[in-house]
Amino acid sequence: MTVMPALPGRVLEPRELRRWVDDLAGRPELWQHLVRHDAGRRHYASLHRDTDIDVWVLCWNVVDDTGWHDHDTSSGAVAVVRGAVTEATPRMGGDPVTRVVTAGHTFAFGPDHIHRMAGAADGSVSVHAYSPPLWRMGQYSISPSGILRRRTVSYADELRPIDG
Repeated sequence: MTVMPALPGRVLEPRELRRWVDDLAGRPELWQHLVRHDAGRRHYASLHRDTDIDVWVLCWNVVDDTGWHDHDTSSGAVAVVRGAVTEATPRMGGDPVTRVVTAGHTFAFGPDHIHRMAGAADGSVSVHAYSPPLWRMGQYSISPSGILRRRTVSYADELRPIDG
């Protein structure tokens, strides 16, 4: 039986999620069994889900890209445990703000955060926690003329870029 780090029994704020996912990242015996890399597709697996938190392990290669998305009403935290991922946030009237997050680093965000994640190195792994648990997300497309559209998707759907 997998024993998760202690939880307070309520929805967590972004700073709490960041500390919690940092703790989990340092305990690979809890999530390492879910790591898998298949050529040509991103692998993701649910590690834990209860009424307050939803936890996933994501495995990345450089061809993997979530496309623009939000997490609806959920805050989130991401711990990169192997390799590196790229996070981009959109900026109206300019290029997205992009950063590479390497192994050993963690970041958190609120439900208002829109971003796009991609593998920055083959064989990368990240651990993601969301609170409250994900039920749906917004997937965004931006047309060549700059029109932004949001489509609601289930938390169980694979995120990938969609055409404008």
